[in-house]
This record gives sequence, structure tokens and C-alpha cells, in this order.
Amino acid sequence: MSALPRSYNPFAEDEEDDAAAAGRGVPSGAERQRYLQQEVLRRSAATADSTSRSLSLLYESERIGVAASEELVRQGEALKRTEQMVDKMDQDLKTSQKHINSIKSVWGGLVNYFKAKPPESKPEQNEAPEYYANSKLKEAMMSSKEQESKYQESHPNLRRLDNSDNDFYNADLVSSVQRDAYPKNQQLRAYHQKIDTNLDEMSSGLSRLKSLALGLQTEIEEQDDMLDRLTRKVETLDVNIKNTDRKVRQL
Repeated sequence: MSALPRSYNPFAEDEEDDAAAAGRGVPSGAERQRYLQQEVLRRSAATADSTSRSLSLLYESERIGVAASEELVRQGEALKRTEQMVDKMDQDLKTSQKHINSIKSVWGGLVNYFKAKPPESKPEQNEAPEYYANSKLKEAMMSSKEQESKYQESHPNLRRLDNSDNDFYNADLVSSVQRDAYPKNQQLRAYHQKIDTNLDEMSSGLSRLKSLALGLQTEIEEQDDMLDRLTRKVETLDVNIKNTDRKVRQL
């Protein structure tokens, strides 16, 4: 058995193996490690970009929800104006019927004289009637409108020039306990922090969207009741108009 020389290097064989592997086109251990690191960074960056796009779509959905809520409130105002107009027409029709009875006979005039006078209607105002949406919808709209600036920052066509996607290193946003949970690699840590921040924002956005949906549902149900009431009033008014017209023709 031959003795090993004193200058023997036990790692020389590994270096020779890496060199031989490189000569055969097989990546060495160091190259594989660099490839894995780059792959982790690439996948982390892709995940961060994906969550950012999802967050942008969430803000867009929230903006559309607010616009739909505002349109529904305007529809409620129109319904209330219509109902007030129908009520005024009904009151005017009753006044017309009184005059017709006075003209038709002396007895009808006496009846109208002793009949209790209807309450005097308030003078008509040109201002639009005040309409108040349900409290759920109002609160949801206010909460979502506060996020308008975030929507503009996240939208690619509205993004401000000073808003950089690489601004992940604000130490005030992450506590020391949270920093310990992230990888030590600074770039990988930045991606993980960005992903966590986006997920938190998405959770809050979904909660606001749920509030908007519940508020819209309540508002639609209330306006359905208003439409049913308005339909009944219009049907009654139509019958009264036909009766009044028949009486006028009989004069």
C-alpha cells in the first residue's frame, strides 16, 4: 500500500470532477446552485407581478362597483321625483273633481261646501327631492372612494412616474419579527414583502367589494318596493282620470 504524499489535497479530486463535468457539458455544483437561485428569484418576481396585476383588477372592479352604486342612487332620486309628480297629479285630480261636482249640480256644490277641506299642499319646489341611499351602501361607497388613489397608482395607464415597483425596502412597514421571517437575500426578501403586501391589500379589497355588493342588494330591494308602490299609484290615477273624463263629457 503506497503512502499519500504530504502535499496531497483531498478537494483536488472534486475540482477535477467539476472540471471534467464542465468539459462534458454537465453543469457543476456551483452552476447548479446559481441556476436554482436565479430560478427562485424569477419565480418570486413572477408571483409579485401576478399579485400586482390581480390587485389592479380588484381596484378596477371596486371602481366599477362605486360607479354602479352612484348610478343606482341617481335612479332612486328619479323614482322619488316621479312618485312626487304622481302624488301631485292625484291631488290636482281631486281638486278638479270638486269643481266638476260644483258645476254639475247645486247639491254637489253644497256637498263640496260642507265637505272637509283637504290639507293644503306645500308650494312646489324646483329643487330636486332629497334621496338617501341605505346606510350600508353609503358606508361602502365612502370606504371604496378612499381607495381611488391606490387605483390610480396600480393602473398601468394612470400610474404616476414616482411610483416605483422596486420600492420594497421601507423598513417602517415591516417589524423586526416579520423581517426575521423573510429570506436573508435582499432581493428575494423584497419580492416576499411585496407579495405579502399585495395579498393583504387584496383581502381588504375583497372585503370592500362584499360590502358594496350587500349595499347594492339592499338598495335594489328598497327600490323594488318603491316601484311596486309607484305602480299601484299610477294604476289608481289612471282609473281616476278615466272617471273624471267621463264626468266632464256628461256635463
